[in-house]
Amino acid sequence: MSVTWEELGWERLAAGVGRCRLPGWDCTAGLVVGEGTALLVDAGSSLAEGVRLRARAEELAGGRVTHLALTHPHFDHVFGAAVFAGAEVYGAVGLDAVFAFERAELRLDAVRNGLPVADADEAVDALVTPRHLVSGEWTLDLGGGRQALLANVGPGHTAHDLAVLVPGSPEVVFCGDLVEESGEPQAGPDAVPARWPDALDRLLALGGEDAVYVPGHGAAVDAAFVRRQRDGLAARFGVI
Repeated sequence: MSVTWEELGWERLAAGVGRCRLPGWDCTAGLVVGEGTALLVDAGSSLAEGVRLRARAEELAGGRVTHLALTHPHFDHVFGAAVFAGAEVYGAVGLDAVFAFERAELRLDAVRNGLPVADADEAVDALVTPRHLVSGEWTLDLGGGRQALLANVGPGHTAHDLAVLVPGSPEVVFCGDLVEESGEPQAGPDAVPARWPDALDRLLALGGEDAVYVPGHGAAVDAAFVRRQRDGLAARFGVI
């Protein structure tokens, strides 16, 4: 008997599409199941968490995770990426430079936010540059009529923000930390505040009014929530 999304602690959003909220930083990971394929959105905050995430995702998919999309370069979304050996890894253009030249900053941010030093060191040492860099939009054919659109919608939360649109009924948009529901959107030193509202406008154009929008942290939301957050960010950062 096949296991259900709920039995493994995942929330089913549409047919073959779901997400889980990881412990610690309440970070979202998404899963899109195709025919003999599986796309994971974000990889967790450590190699150990990545191992657990991969096991649960592959049990749901009935096979290997074949594709991995990283929404942005913060540790809680990317430090588990190295355990997905054999998967095709995607990120926004510029993510490769962050992984190559800013590892010390990634490690420091992780430790500052509570990741054990040994876990941070292990993950940073294992970071692998994404093979596929998205500058505009990139459509993945996952088989069985399933597609996923990767869209470089940033900058905003970081300089390298990638969203994932899964067509269907409803359409599902994985937003990364461009959208947060469980608290105020976090604008760290690598944020681009002046461009963030525009990035949310691109998200809304991508998904439309009836899509389910999946934040990087917190519960799934609707277009009205994203629009309110867009207006709040514009006011917060003085963007006209």
